[in-house]
Formats: sequence, structure tokens, C-alpha cells
Amino acid sequence: MAPILTPTFTFRTLVQGALMVLFGLTLILYVLWQARFLIAGPQITLAEEPPRVSNERFITLRGEARNITTITLNGRQIFTDPYGHFNEALVLENGYTIATIAATDRYGRTTSLERSFMYTPASIVTAIAN
Repeated sequence: MAPILTPTFTFRTLVQGALMVLFGLTLILYVLWQARFLIAGPQITLAEEPPRVSNERFITLRGEARNITTITLNGRQIFTDPYGHFNEALVLENGYTIATIAATDRYGRTTSLERSFMYTPASIVTAIAN
């Protein structure tokens, strides 16, 4: 007759198993936390919004770009500092101007930010006010 086998779970084996499961879950959470930037994709934020209607020919677009490899303003490549900040001048054409900031990450994912501006020369503004 064959002997009846009973499980030999001791306190030590239960604690070891629980610690291995805890270590595995911690490792998975750490990997997901570190991958959050890769998962999120490229991000562009403007530090301050320039006025939409301006009587000055030049405006400055300031902001921050994260998780990018390239960034462009109206198709022209611009550069960031080591912290991801950019500071770029934009010349407004007479009338209506659209500024498009586009960024691409290393996996080819893109995002863009579009703002419209209107240039009204100061002479027109003072003539209308009088």
C-alpha cells in the first residue's frame, strides 16, 4: 500500500513564497513606473500664452517639451536646453498667423500644439481708437 502524502508547508516555506511574490510585484511596479515616460509619448506645454492679438511684429513662445527627439516650429527645427525648455521668437505676418509646434519621440509618435495670432499694426490701432 502506498503512503499518503501530505503537503509539507512549513512557516518558513510560506514566508519565502510570500516574499518572492512581494518581490515580483515590486519589480513589476518599478518597471511600469520607470516606463511611464515611454508610455506617455511626447508632451509639449507653453509656459505662458502670448496675446492672441498683438500690435508688435515679434512674439516669443516659451515652453517645455518632454520625451522628444525633435521639435519644430512651423516646420523649422528648434532646440531645447538640457531640461527641455525652449524659447523661440515668431515673426507675425500682417493679419492672421498660425503657429504649429510639433514634436516627435524616438518611436515616431507625434504631438502638436497649434495657436493662432493676429497682427494689427499700431498705426491701425490708434486710427481706430481716434
